[in-house]
Amino acid sequence: MNPISFLCILIGVLLNAGAQLLLKAGVNAVGHFEFTRANVLPVGLKIATQWPIIGGLACYVVSVAVWIIGLSRVDVSIAYPMLSLGYVVNAFAAWYLFGEVLSMQRLIGIGIILIGVAVLARG
Repeated sequence: MNPISFLCILIGVLLNAGAQLLLKAGVNAVGHFEFTRANVLPVGLKIATQWPIIGGLACYVVSVAVWIIGLSRVDVSIAYPMLSLGYVVNAFAAWYLFGEVLSMQRLIGIGIILIGVAVLARG
């Protein structure tokens, strides 16, 4: 994989990860909710007007465009597993931003993901 192809894939992954973090921030601002017939519209409107959620959806749109460019240059059997890097980014970002727990089990899983991505990227 040449540097431009890798960059396209990496930017797509990072935008996707950023989208997840923004969506989480937006939902955190709304708080826990239940969808019922009575509150589906008010809760839906509250969610739809959160700037982090709007930003997260925008990141998704851009990530799809960048991902398509990346897929035009890289085999899907190489590109798709690279999406797992988003889990690594999000695990550490969620720990830092939202205080989520990074247990030993999660850290071992992250290590396994990184080894797998390294093996795929070399092939």
